[in-house]
Amino acid sequence: MHGSDPLSETLAALADPTRRAILARLSKGEATVNELAEPFDISLPAISKHLKVLERAGLISRGRTAQWRPCRLETEPLRTLDGWLAEYRTIWEQRFDRLQTYLDHLQNDEEKTDDNAD
Repeated sequence: MHGSDPLSETLAALADPTRRAILARLSKGEATVNELAEPFDISLPAISKHLKVLERAGLISRGRTAQWRPCRLETEPLRTLDGWLAEYRTIWEQRFDRLQTYLDHLQNDEEKTDDNAD
């Protein structure tokens, strides 16, 4: 994915459920690779590959304190993604509002028809 735009890298990194679970864990605070690997039935090298994808996408960073290399969540790519999604969220909310207005109109017309039939 080298050379991709940041949004594409973020979306690709988030496409995997294991990586999303890793991010969910990191949202609670820093963790080591071993701590991140605990809930999964996959090898440490496989976890490391997932972490590299997340790191390339800018979703995590790794610190260094003596022998301890904690991973931490980086939120900027998620903010960028949220901003991109917000544009579409606004469009869909407007469409749903128009649909609700139309349905309310239909229901009022139906109630008036029922009242006139009595």
